[in-house]
Amino acid sequence: MPKLSTSHRSSLLRHSVFACSLLSLLLFTSQSSTAHAVEPKEFTLSNDMKVILVEVPKAPVATVQVWYKVGSRNEVMGRAGLSHMLEHMMFKGTAKYPKGTFSRLIRKNGGMDNAFTSQDFTAYFENLAADRVTLALELEADRMQGLILDANEFKTEREVVKEERRLRNEDDPQGALVEALFAQAFMSHPYHWPVIGWFSDLDAMSLDDLQRHYDTYYSPNNATLLVVGDIKAETLLPVIARLFEPIPKGPSPKALTVTEGAQHGERRFLLKREAQVPFVMMGYRVPNYTSDDSYALNVLESILSHGKSARLYQSLVYEQKTALAVGADYGLMQADPGLFYFYAVVKPGEKVEAVEDAVLKEIQRLQTEPPSELELQRAKNQIEAAHIFEQDSNFRQAMLLGEAETIGAGWRKVSQFVERTRAVTPQDVQRVASQYLAADMRTTGTLIPLPPQTQSAAPAQPHQ
Repeated sequence: MPKLSTSHRSSLLRHSVFACSLLSLLLFTSQSSTAHAVEPKEFTLSNDMKVILVEVPKAPVATVQVWYKVGSRNEVMGRAGLSHMLEHMMFKGTAKYPKGTFSRLIRKNGGMDNAFTSQDFTAYFENLAADRVTLALELEADRMQGLILDANEFKTEREVVKEERRLRNEDDPQGALVEALFAQAFMSHPYHWPVIGWFSDLDAMSLDDLQRHYDTYYSPNNATLLVVGDIKAETLLPVIARLFEPIPKGPSPKALTVTEGAQHGERRFLLKREAQVPFVMMGYRVPNYTSDDSYALNVLESILSHGKSARLYQSLVYEQKTALAVGADYGLMQADPGLFYFYAVVKPGEKVEAVEDAVLKEIQRLQTEPPSELELQRAKNQIEAAHIFEQDSNFRQAMLLGEAETIGAGWRKVSQFVERTRAVTPQDVQRVASQYLAADMRTTGTLIPLPPQTQSAAPAQPHQ
C-alpha cells in the first residue's frame, strides 16, 4: 500500500515492529550511545546555503544529501507534478557532466545515488565511501547551477513519469484511493494535487515550465547540504565552500500563503476500480509540528496502529476477522497541517460498513476513555526505539535532519522528539482524539471493486 508523501512511496505502516520484551534493553543501550552522539555542526555559506555536517567515524562511509525547499505544495493549478518531473530531469546532464555521467561516476566509485520528491521538498543523495565525498559534492554543485534541459529528453522522460503514474495510481486501486482522499480533504491547499501529477497536467507541461521551476527553486539559498559519516568538518567545509560558494544566490521564492478553510461536515466519496476486495480510508486534517498537540497525535497513531498488538489490528483482524489489514498514519513533520488517516482492507465477504464502524469504534474508545499508563508507555517505547534506530544509519540520520530543516522546523527539532514524546499524558491522547478526530472533520473514501474487464482474445498467429 502506497505512502503519501513521496513519489517513491513506501508502506503505509511507517514504523518497524519491535517486540516489547526487547524494548527496555534497546532503549537502555541506545540512550547511552546517543548521550555521546556528535552534535551536528551548522554553517551558512556567503550565498546563504545551509550546510550541516555530522561526524560519525564508526565506518568509512558517508551520505551526501542536497535538500531543496520545493515540492508539490509549490506548484500551481494545471501543473501538478512539476517538482517531480524536474527531479527526473536533474539526472539528464550538464555541459560538464553529460547525460548518464552522474550516476555512472557514482557507481564507478562504489556508491549509489537517487532522489525523491514529496509534498514539501525535493532531495538528492549519494551513499558512498567517505574518501569519495568530494566527488558527490562536485557533481551536486555542478547540477545546482548547470542543468541542461533538453526538449527531446523531456519528451522521453515525460513518458517515463506517465508510466510511473500508471503503475502507482491508475493500475493500483489503493493508490488511486489515497490520491482521491487527499484531493477531497484539501480543496484549497496544494496538498490537493498528487506529487506525481495528473496525466492532463503532465501533457500540458512545457520545457519553459521546468526552466522557471529550476530557476526559482534550485538556488543555494533555497537548499540545505548535509554530509553525515566518517568525515572531518574542519577539512570538508573548505571543500564545500570552494564548490558551492561560486553559485550565485537566487531570489527568495515567494512564500506559500494558501490555507485550508475549516471543514463543516463529513465528506464522502466512492471510487470504482478493478480490484479484489473493498478498501476504505478515513482522513482528518490535523496540525503539524508547529503544534504541541502533534506529539500526542503521534502517540495516538502508535496506540491505534503500531504493529499487530495495536488496537486496530487486534480488533479488526484478530478478533472480528473483518479486515485483512488495518492501520493509521500521521506525519507531524510537514510544512503545513496535514492528514491523519486510517485505512482498512476489507476481508472478502465482509461488509464495508462493518469495517468502517469498527474503526470508528476504536477512535471513540479513546475519545471517551484515556489509554492506560501501560499502553501509553508501550506506545512511547515503540516510537522512541524506532526513532533511535533510525539514527544508527548515516542515511536515515541525514534524512531526519534534512526533512526537519527543509520544512521549517529546524534540524534541532529532531533532538527534542524523544523528550516531547515522553511528556505526553493519557489525558493528552484523549483530548486530541476528541478535538481532531471529530465526525464533521472526516473525509471518507471507499474503493468499490469492479470485476476485471474481459479482453477479447488476440487472433492466433501462424507458426513461422
